[in-house]
Amino acid sequence: MEMAQLSDRKCQTAKPGNSVVKLSDGNGLQLWIMPTGAKLWRLAYRYDGKQKLLALGSYPIVSLVSARRKRADARKLLSEGKDPSAEKKLDKATRLTANANTFDTLADDYLAKMKRNLRAETTIGKVKWLLDHARPSLGQRPMSEIEPVEVLAVLQPIEAAGKLETASRVRETIGAVFRHAIQTVRAKADPTQALRGAIATPKVKPRAAITDPLAFGGLLRAIYGFMGQPTTKASLQLAALLACRPGELRHAKWVEFDRENRVWNIPAGRMKMRRSHRVPLPAQAVEILHALHLVTGKGAGGLVFPGLRSVHRAISENTMNGALRRLGYSQEEHTSHGFRSTFCTLANESGKWNADAIERQLAHVENNDVRRAYLRGDFWDERVRMMMWWADHCDVLRQGAKVLRFKEATQ
Repeated sequence: MEMAQLSDRKCQTAKPGNSVVKLSDGNGLQLWIMPTGAKLWRLAYRYDGKQKLLALGSYPIVSLVSARRKRADARKLLSEGKDPSAEKKLDKATRLTANANTFDTLADDYLAKMKRNLRAETTIGKVKWLLDHARPSLGQRPMSEIEPVEVLAVLQPIEAAGKLETASRVRETIGAVFRHAIQTVRAKADPTQALRGAIATPKVKPRAAITDPLAFGGLLRAIYGFMGQPTTKASLQLAALLACRPGELRHAKWVEFDRENRVWNIPAGRMKMRRSHRVPLPAQAVEILHALHLVTGKGAGGLVFPGLRSVHRAISENTMNGALRRLGYSQEEHTSHGFRSTFCTLANESGKWNADAIERQLAHVENNDVRRAYLRGDFWDERVRMMMWWADHCDVLRQGAKVLRFKEATQ
């Protein structure tokens, strides 16, 4: 084994010549003094019967101690049957790939994937907002290097502010980006999995809904007496009659409504489960739509419920909920989404309708794979009758007739 021959002083004082001056430190490590005065570390070694040379950096940026450490690392690779030059190229390629695959890059790619999958713009907007919580600290970090503690550092300030639901959703969204990275071979693990239970869990609070028939009748009377914008009033009326999701209703376009045949065809791109959905229109709903068409039917945006500022933007869910607040109903009593719960509760209590027909009307998807395979129909004929019954029943409740609870009436 060669004895070390170099010292820091010798490296510092070495002078260039007319050609390359090579100073050996033993075991293949050499300091090359170039005619220009540059001092370069090189490691000479043999691999697979061939003489090879590995660049280790320049002196004094790479000190003598560091050069010797790199020599030791290279000799360890040789002992394992690996070529240090090939491993260096692989490490460089890996670093370049990692630096290209930052969190920002993968987050943008994930959003683009959502658009390709025709996810609703509102959904994409919410995901973008959630990702914006993580971008300042994680954005430029390579996905392969992000540790759970870094993700936790994003979540803890949100948790400390009492926004537990937001913190939970940010963690889920970061995890979705990592799963996308894993699926596209740009990450190997999802650090959010190690954070289950690391932040406080928000209490699930069901959306408020009035399910008492008499109280619901009072709500309907308040809605029909609403003196605000006609689009806002009509949105609440139709929400009560059709039991649709507020987002599906607010972004509805006139071309989706076949008023003659009493059908509303909602395209898959606007449905939560990404499946097109037909909604039977009872006569009362058609009457409301006829009146509303005189107001917004000629709008350039084609929206049934355009906002006040632009005909190309629909009213917000806050508009509907705000109207309920002005009518005297707090968010703990009833929300625009609550009409679905009201319909579901009272339709089931009536005992008149197949529970599967009610679920289809609500556009719910059966969780059981086997059961879903057999329930291919949409119960259309029954749903047409059911929605006509529901509209008539709403009229009865609104007019203040004496109404018994369904369960009591069947005794």
